[in-house]
Amino acid sequence: MTQSPELQDVPKIPTHIAIIMDGNGRWAAARHLPRMAGHRAGTENLRRIITACVEFGVKYLTIYAFSTENWKRPLDEVQGLMQILGDALEKEAAELHKQGVRLNHIGRLERLEEGLRRKILQVIDMTRSNNRLVLNIAWNYGGRDELIHALQAMLREKVNPEDVDEERISDHLFTRGIPDPDLVIRTSGELRTSNFLIWQSAYSEWYFTETLWPDFDKEALRAAIIDFGSRERRFGGRKTEQGQEQYAG
Repeated sequence: MTQSPELQDVPKIPTHIAIIMDGNGRWAAARHLPRMAGHRAGTENLRRIITACVEFGVKYLTIYAFSTENWKRPLDEVQGLMQILGDALEKEAAELHKQGVRLNHIGRLERLEEGLRRKILQVIDMTRSNNRLVLNIAWNYGGRDELIHALQAMLREKVNPEDVDEERISDHLFTRGIPDPDLVIRTSGELRTSNFLIWQSAYSEWYFTETLWPDFDKEALRAAIIDFGSRERRFGGRKTEQGQEQYAG
């Protein structure tokens, strides 16, 4: 696939971008609209960002759609978010499939209503052979809960403590088989990680923007990718005088 002309001079395109989609409520409030209107606008925007990621050559996109903490929100808002997810799956599945997008879920499906779980699993099955972009939807997901889930699985398997290492833990995460994010974007100006991919993002580059999620468009994504391309990633190492990377200790 030919890279977008506007990005041809960027030295590094992130393989995996993860996004904390924040600011839907504030977007709606600024327009004197109900909060659910903001959430629907955010869902509409996701379609545009998926298309842009495909165009830019990003291979993995992970979106933080509903956290384990979001159950604390008012019941009508939680129910509305569940309805939006179900509607989006019905409306967008065919287009995602057409674009070569493979849908993947990270988090726990058990707490979701049976009909919604079935819709998610149907789209996952329908798109499983696609390889243009992997879209990971973090729904009922929390980074700490993910680590608890991994530890529980290893205990059930009676893994020897001496055999527990980074690779073993990674293999028991919801994201097993998926490379760690190169770039994590958070919209709306908040400067928190909010329990998102806390293991996987240990060496990710973070990009914070004041732009509210429904307004975070293709050009905003391009700006984030260009900023990422200008950074020097050392993964705990340092540069020698000759420019070669060296472990920092």
